[in-house]
Amino acid sequence: MMITRTLCHMCLGTRSHTRWWTLRFHSTLPTTFADGEAGTIIKSVSTNIFENLALEDWIHDNVDLQKRSILYLWRNTPTVVIGRHQNPWQECNLKLMTTMGMPLARRRSGGGTVFHDLGNINMTFFTSKKNYDRHRNLSVVTNALKTLRPGLDVQSTDRFDILLNGQYKISGTAAKLGRSSAYHHCTLLCSADRSVLSSVLKSTYQGIKSNATASVPSSVKNLFDEDPTLNSETIMMALASQYNMEFGFDSPIYAVDPGEEECWPGIQNMAQELQTWEWVYGRTPKFSVCTNFDVHSLSSTANVTLNLDIKNGLIENCVIDMSTEWLPKNVSEEFGSFLKGCKFCPNEMAMMVAAFLRVTPLGEYSSRMYSLCENVIARV
Repeated sequence: MMITRTLCHMCLGTRSHTRWWTLRFHSTLPTTFADGEAGTIIKSVSTNIFENLALEDWIHDNVDLQKRSILYLWRNTPTVVIGRHQNPWQECNLKLMTTMGMPLARRRSGGGTVFHDLGNINMTFFTSKKNYDRHRNLSVVTNALKTLRPGLDVQSTDRFDILLNGQYKISGTAAKLGRSSAYHHCTLLCSADRSVLSSVLKSTYQGIKSNATASVPSSVKNLFDEDPTLNSETIMMALASQYNMEFGFDSPIYAVDPGEEECWPGIQNMAQELQTWEWVYGRTPKFSVCTNFDVHSLSSTANVTLNLDIKNGLIENCVIDMSTEWLPKNVSEEFGSFLKGCKFCPNEMAMMVAAFLRVTPLGEYSSRMYSLCENVIARV
């Protein structure tokens, strides 16, 4: 039986027939991570994406992985997570996510965009760079599932995905390789909300040209739909057991709280950095947007072509091509220049537009300029 030990906070007790040890961090983790224990399994008690991603960074930056390995199990409340080199405007439905109050996170590894909720298990395999082996890690996952349900058709692919029944993707992979350490993390769909998944992973933006890493759409299925006994808790226990068996370890599952600054010095700053606009959006590779729309006044209509160049999430250049009879060229050019340096997001765009309308005398073209501004904001 796997034993779950909770680190941090002094107390000791029993729960049913499983003994839980809750010990102060400084009397356990330094021993666990520094005293030659070759393999350690930890499970986050947090469901906050930024705390859980920060713990990955903390372990990668602070733990000597040359002679030890770590399996980190974690889950999140509904979240969309993009890869380090991806474009969020191209990958997900940002407006719907805002309406739902769903956060967007950018991880430090590459790979594609994924949806997380409590029905999805995330696991991170930490090793030295020398021992980095994604195929072996994925065999831990497939063998754990086959142990729970013999005959289950799950196989890893050359793309380091895991397929169910040869066609449904249940796991995707990403990784980060440092100078001497590495981690490989992957997802596992147990009972995720597939309707939300399909809705939020569908961009509404048109006309984007980008060299950012693009996700590859796949058909997905939950393990729970294949077998209702395959729930998240059961699978996590099986993963821990198979990890120990595969690598010859004998680790219990240590429950950890990545929100505890005392346990992980500096982790709160790491989590805060992952939430900044500059990291989530500003790290997007340079891209351009070209879109067409009609604007209307009381007596006429004009077609507009809007060209934007976006660098570091900021508007680097804005060119508005439209009939000069509908709106004088100097006015549209002044508006385009005014938007340079603005964040490519609706709220900031709305503030910039309001400032432009406040300081720019428009006279007879006021209503037409308002129509143009509304349409530009609607496309951000």
